[in-house]
Amino acid sequence: MVDLLHRSCKALPSGTPPLPDSEVNLLLRHLHGDWEVQQQIPGLQRGFRFKNYYQTMAFVNAVAWIAHQEDHHPDIEVSYNRCVVRYSTHSIGGISENDFICAAKIDALLAPKSENS
Repeated sequence: MVDLLHRSCKALPSGTPPLPDSEVNLLLRHLHGDWEVQQQIPGLQRGFRFKNYYQTMAFVNAVAWIAHQEDHHPDIEVSYNRCVVRYSTHSIGGISENDFICAAKIDALLAPKSENS
């Protein structure tokens, strides 16, 4: 089993190859089913919906905290009750394990308590 939640992001120097599709597909199985791989501009993306602006912004702040802790920062699109988070490892021009690590930590924010304990 891949334990993305307990891993930490690592610096990836320019020239590091992105993950091959086979590994991307394997790691994708360990995330919430709403995460999608974007092909045109390689990345990992998920949309989130909330009851109101306050909940949306609380979530965005939690994502920012994860990004700061992991030193791996997503693109975030925010509206009143919706947020789209998109990860891509810009230094390598594609998807890395770091993207999956952060996505797993975001999934844990919204997981029922029994899954998080």
